[in-house]
Amino acid sequence: MSERPGPYEQRPPLPVLRRTRVLAVTLAALAATALAGCGGGAAAGDGQGGRTKESLPQPGQSATERAAPSDAPTPSSASQPLAGKTVVIDPGHNPGNFDHPREIAKQVDIGTNRKECDTTGTASNDGYREADFNLDVSRRLRDLLEKQGATVKLTQDDDRPFGPCIDERARIGNEAEADAVLSVHADGSAPGHRGYHVILPAQVKEGSADTTKIVGPSRELGEQLAEEFGRATGTEPSNYVGGGTGLHVRDDLGGLNLSTVPKVFIECGNMRDAKDLALLTSPEWRQKAAQGMANGITTFLAG
Repeated sequence: MSERPGPYEQRPPLPVLRRTRVLAVTLAALAATALAGCGGGAAAGDGQGGRTKESLPQPGQSATERAAPSDAPTPSSASQPLAGKTVVIDPGHNPGNFDHPREIAKQVDIGTNRKECDTTGTASNDGYREADFNLDVSRRLRDLLEKQGATVKLTQDDDRPFGPCIDERARIGNEAEADAVLSVHADGSAPGHRGYHVILPAQVKEGSADTTKIVGPSRELGEQLAEEFGRATGTEPSNYVGGGTGLHVRDDLGGLNLSTVPKVFIECGNMRDAKDLALLTSPEWRQKAAQGMANGITTFLAG
């Protein structure tokens, strides 16, 4: 807001006589308006361009609100299908993990047992790190989801030295009461192993882990992601896990076992296969990958 004085503040005070006359005219106008509004003038709507009291401008209304019918759909319902939804994106690993081997080796509770806080993730034979791939795709996905009205939170944005640990990653989604959580990864399997797959939580109820309530909705999320990811990227489901379905159920991942909201992992491709790597290193393909994920999440949340 500007700090300049308004137009009336720039004028010198009116002479006393002139102020008296202005006041009298103003009072007379107000009295006439009040009389008309109390039935002393024409019938309601007459002499007002046919507008009733309800159609007159109301205090605090914008020009758009005055022009549109009160029951008209808001822009968010059409152009922002994810308005009111919260999505947590979990970029797997952290580029800084390489410099903190002792910290990420710390054991944490994943409900069913204990595992390392985190790992460095895999890398291609020529040194392209999974952590960098995951973060790039996650940022692209965030931008796409925010354009559709979603509130998006990343578990890490290369804004911390290492981690977070896998138990904290799950806790971030739980505390956000996220409508969906997606952990973004790339695999490090043998050459010749190609394609993507989505990891779903198994039915686990042990220690502090209980996936009973999220198994069903997580599968729905995973199925939508697998379908839309393949359509957007033009790639095939994994030929080495999931039996060609692009879906794989696991009970050993703390990020899934400790989640209380719908959550899945996606392995976008195999960094150790030359053909898959050619896709993973392409900025254009990574954008398609993010679009496929966004489409899957939108279909899951908005129907």
